[in-house]
Amino acid sequence: MATVAPPAEVDLPVLGMTCAACVRRVEQAVARVPGVARVDVNLPLSRARVAFDPAVASPRGAAAAIRDAGYEVPADVVDALEQPAEAPGAGAGAARARLDAMERAAVREVSSLRRDAVLAIALAVPTIVLAMAIDSAWSAYAQAALCTAVVLGPGWRYVRGGVAAVRHRAPDMNTLIALGAGSAWIASCAELARGDREHLYFEAAAAIVAFVMVGKLLESRARARLADAVRGLTSLAPARARRADGSDVDAASLAPGDEIVVRPGERIAADGTVVAGTSSVDEALLTGESLPVDKAEGSPAYAGTLNHVGALTVRVARAGADTALARIARAVEDAQGNKAPIARLADRVSAWFVPAVLVVAAATGVGWAVGGAGAAVAIERAVAVLVIACPCALGLATPAAVAAGTARGAALGVLFKGGAALEVASRVGVCLLDKTGTLTANKPTLANVEVAGERASDDVLAAAAALENHAEHPVARAIVDGAAARGLVIAAAREVVVEAGRGIAGAVAGASVRVGTAEFLAMADVDVAPLHARAHELAERGCSIAYVAVAGELVGLLAVADAIAPEAPAAVAALRAAGIDVAMVSGDRAGAARAIAVAAGIASDRVYAEVRPTGKAAIVARERAGGVARVVAMVGDGVNDAPALAAADLGIAMASGTDLAASIADVTLLRGIAGLPTALALARATLRVIRVNLAAASIYNAICIPIAAAGVLEPMYAAAAMSLSSVSVLVSSLRLRRWHPR
Repeated sequence: MATVAPPAEVDLPVLGMTCAACVRRVEQAVARVPGVARVDVNLPLSRARVAFDPAVASPRGAAAAIRDAGYEVPADVVDALEQPAEAPGAGAGAARARLDAMERAAVREVSSLRRDAVLAIALAVPTIVLAMAIDSAWSAYAQAALCTAVVLGPGWRYVRGGVAAVRHRAPDMNTLIALGAGSAWIASCAELARGDREHLYFEAAAAIVAFVMVGKLLESRARARLADAVRGLTSLAPARARRADGSDVDAASLAPGDEIVVRPGERIAADGTVVAGTSSVDEALLTGESLPVDKAEGSPAYAGTLNHVGALTVRVARAGADTALARIARAVEDAQGNKAPIARLADRVSAWFVPAVLVVAAATGVGWAVGGAGAAVAIERAVAVLVIACPCALGLATPAAVAAGTARGAALGVLFKGGAALEVASRVGVCLLDKTGTLTANKPTLANVEVAGERASDDVLAAAAALENHAEHPVARAIVDGAAARGLVIAAAREVVVEAGRGIAGAVAGASVRVGTAEFLAMADVDVAPLHARAHELAERGCSIAYVAVAGELVGLLAVADAIAPEAPAAVAALRAAGIDVAMVSGDRAGAARAIAVAAGIASDRVYAEVRPTGKAAIVARERAGGVARVVAMVGDGVNDAPALAAADLGIAMASGTDLAASIADVTLLRGIAGLPTALALARATLRVIRVNLAAASIYNAICIPIAAAGVLEPMYAAAAMSLSSVSVLVSSLRLRRWHPR
């Protein structure tokens, strides 16, 4: 049976979009391309994400559909996206080309808007002054000339966009602005041609274009700040790298196995392993650790981190788009582009909003004309309705907040997979926490040294450490580290024999030493009964037990435990303070699980222990059924947590865990369990901003359209109010960039 290849996915920058209706138009145009499976357009980021069948469709075809709909896609981005997949650094090159092209386009857009805004203001101000101060024939003709220059100059972009929107049967903001300013201009020209200087609205037409231009300039600047998180992350990775042979190469062209030299003060260009040199490296961008991390031969190295004092030689494991930094940047970009379910409301409203406004404007004009106000006044009232009813604020309300919230999350070590994850995270009522690697540090440490007879505990530990120094098991390393922490001298061991899963034996200072399980010591006829009860007690608390015998006699036992993560109690306390029910789900023994749960502040009756992976998913289902609209989050880090992460309303994975857990999860915590309260609190803050934005945009239209229809608001002031509405929504969303957990 033939397998079906998964759809390819690309991001295309789309320039020229202004409102939610533009989003719908682009989505509909691309969706009609054969082979396109899905398209999501993000207005504040000016981006279209297209999933397509590579055998049928291509990025070039999607770009052509977008251009046909009246928008621009930079050609260099399309060229980069169509590089052969096997080309070295193709993924990284395409991503970099797209980001660079979008930045260049944003600069061009701001420059163009600034130029047109300055010109529109320079022409509109004298038009308004003449209209208000001088009543003469030459003043009327001067107003006509100035207004014509505004409408056919800076305002031509709205006329062109409005015509394209009508041609595609999808009227948008450009249509409203073109009709508003154009109607006032044409009607005034007609009145002037008839010799009537009383009903001229040249100043209104000029002011509409000027105010809209200024609003769009402020809006474009605010939009650019939403993409700062991705640009900031990608800029940390150096574009060039120095190979060990001295050659300077493109970092994206590095391949696994290459060796690069990183001098003091330089950033590392790829992920890999240190093979020579010692230094300290600032890894705060990945781990949140404020202190530099010491590096020596065998230490891991990550792209984008800053080398401090010594030169390092790093053997490359992953480069370009495969590095941890690139994956984080991609995750942030993905999250900013994905729509939250609440955004569908704005999508549905935008489908009928502009047509409805056109109907209301027409009805307003007809109503005033029938009421005897005259054609000029009727046109003025209709123009005011057209201008003030802008769908921009409604279209920006959700995606702008999602972009700002996910960018802030990345800065705080929390990666959301999109708006849907943010929305679900804001409603979590139950958190199920795995034990190992989530509540614990996942690093075994020496917990207890018990002695039998007259031996000193340091002598027991030193004898065991001498043997375990030859083993690589995590328990062995914990014993050796424990001895080093006490300042003990670790003697040399000879004739060392390791039996995997049982223990280790050898000679230390001329005496035979045996360390391991009860069964391993029994093989040498060593009786462990004197410490059996204590060993059972420690095992119930979650410790791994290693008995120690010297010269065939039991001298003690060592207990090694995976200690609770230092930040776990505070994280659990923060969750409970936020009204979230916290429980533990673990495959470990009941005694061990309860000991960690109690230390973390979780009630003993909220502990599920000795649970198999499929059983964890069943517990998630049981918790979800425990109340109406009960939203359950599962937090874990291992392969055994994957079924539960997939079954939960919200799956949350530790970045230090397995790739499978991270791929299934909706949220990834880069800095451990301490980031969990931050993630949920940020999600709630983001949803509050979204609701405020949607309410503000809706109330604005509900209040202002009737006021404009009633003749209270002139077109000039309507244009100013419309521009401020979009800017206010963006400013509201950008507040999240300064959000801090309490």
